[in-house]
Amino acid sequence: MSGMKNSPFGKRLRASHVEEDDGSPKKNRKRANPTFGVGPADPSSSTPSLDSRVATGSDSTFGSSHTPRRQDYGDRFVPSRDAGDMRTSYHLLEEGGPSTPSKTRIIPTESDALKEQANTMFTSILQTEVTPPSPRRQMSPIRSALPPSTPTRRRLFTYSTAGSNPATPSRRMDDPVDEAYAMSPVRAESRRLLESPRRQLRSVCKTPYRVLDAPELADDFYLNLVDWSSTNVLGVGLGSCVYLWQAQNANVNKLCDLSDQHDSISSLSWVQKGSTLAVGTLSGQLKIYDANTLTVTRTYQQAHTQRIGALAWNSHILSSGSRDRTVHHRDVREPGERPFKRCTGHRQEVCGLKWSGDGSASSANLASGGNDNKVCIWDLRGSKRAPRPGASSSAGLAVGEEPGDTPVWKFHEHTAAVKALAWDPHVTGVLATGGGTQDKHIRFWNVINGTMTSQLDTGSQVCNLVWSTTSHELVSTHGFSSTTAQNQICIWKYPALSMVASLTGHTNRVLYLAMSPDGETIVTGAGDETLRFWNAFPKRERHPRERESKLDYAHQIR
Repeated sequence: MSGMKNSPFGKRLRASHVEEDDGSPKKNRKRANPTFGVGPADPSSSTPSLDSRVATGSDSTFGSSHTPRRQDYGDRFVPSRDAGDMRTSYHLLEEGGPSTPSKTRIIPTESDALKEQANTMFTSILQTEVTPPSPRRQMSPIRSALPPSTPTRRRLFTYSTAGSNPATPSRRMDDPVDEAYAMSPVRAESRRLLESPRRQLRSVCKTPYRVLDAPELADDFYLNLVDWSSTNVLGVGLGSCVYLWQAQNANVNKLCDLSDQHDSISSLSWVQKGSTLAVGTLSGQLKIYDANTLTVTRTYQQAHTQRIGALAWNSHILSSGSRDRTVHHRDVREPGERPFKRCTGHRQEVCGLKWSGDGSASSANLASGGNDNKVCIWDLRGSKRAPRPGASSSAGLAVGEEPGDTPVWKFHEHTAAVKALAWDPHVTGVLATGGGTQDKHIRFWNVINGTMTSQLDTGSQVCNLVWSTTSHELVSTHGFSSTTAQNQICIWKYPALSMVASLTGHTNRVLYLAMSPDGETIVTGAGDETLRFWNAFPKRERHPRERESKLDYAHQIR
């Protein structure tokens, strides 16, 4: 024992006992901090700062102490369970189902439906292969309680086959689809996912097929300076001029120039069918042009007291929205300049106007969006609401003018200016509206009962909306964003509201949007003074009634 007592191990053992039995105060005693080195004994005495760095090497210290940190070694290694959690490390889905989507939609820089479908399939297979569901344990057979009885003389060991006990699990090795005979490296659940039929998706070209320079294209959210006619002519307002671009031969003609009047173009709109173009100016003038002859047919000198930012046609009825907070309706066939109806429902500038339908007699609903974050639905078929008690509706009216109609519906859910408006051409009474920078939402309304059916948080300023005529999809253009992805053109599938494609190329806000008459091409304009043409939608499928009949033998005679 004496050798053991004087050995180094015995000395360290005695020293540890002396330390434990010592009752002296521990004021100067310090403990080793495994992360920051040597620190105070009391954890609450000081808190390490967030910008502290981990001590590395013998001369690295925490605080002002220069005492090297002593490393303690244990007799065995205990791994950290948090670091080895597969679900935490690889962000796998929980067994209970998919996680709740985030309220803020972040639009990726490059995205399409094919990639999203492939990523979803890969995530599902990875979850099945890495973390397979735990096998279900067989329940123990329930034994009935028998009354005690006198044991009888019987054999101690009995032999029986596995099939005699129904509670014993059995495996049919003669099953040809058993996993023991599988030649695939993945599990049966993964094979079923890979072999399951998937929805056919279309791919959208991510680059524009044509880019045109548009000098002096205003970078103003409240203007509407691009529109595409039914005769395949693109009208663009650049500064004080309006130019017409022929899509068939790419010829450019100047329609008008207002520089001698010291005026600028603020809005333009083609009639639904024909070559008539309406042009609004910053001074409040309204002009009607014939694009075939490049001549002006009508002029309204004082159509509004301030700039005209929005125009919309309904056959021969022209509606104009202005910064003076009013919407005027004029019949271009009448010789007078005064509007036959005047709507006063917004408290700030009217920056969006859209008629429902295609300009036929059934197009009786007009949607207007304003800088007051409101969306108004008007019905001009003669219905007129009585003014509310105590409400003054004659404010701001000129002498001899009557108060206009009040809106049938007024939606207050947007929290920013509403410029983007689009009526669904496939479903009657469905309206899509988009909010500005402080809103970032696309909302869908049922104007028949005045309810909001759904909404989509895009995470970016919504500048324009247009529905596809060949598929049930919606195009939105964006500007300012709270994320890194800005100035995008997005295509959404309705009503699933899933992204079909995201197009990038503009370096400024995409403030202007128009669609070709065949419904296959869209053109976008931005503050970078460029116009970009995109092949966004497939060709229109011909209706069976429009196809040639196989019974028409006149086309088969040669």
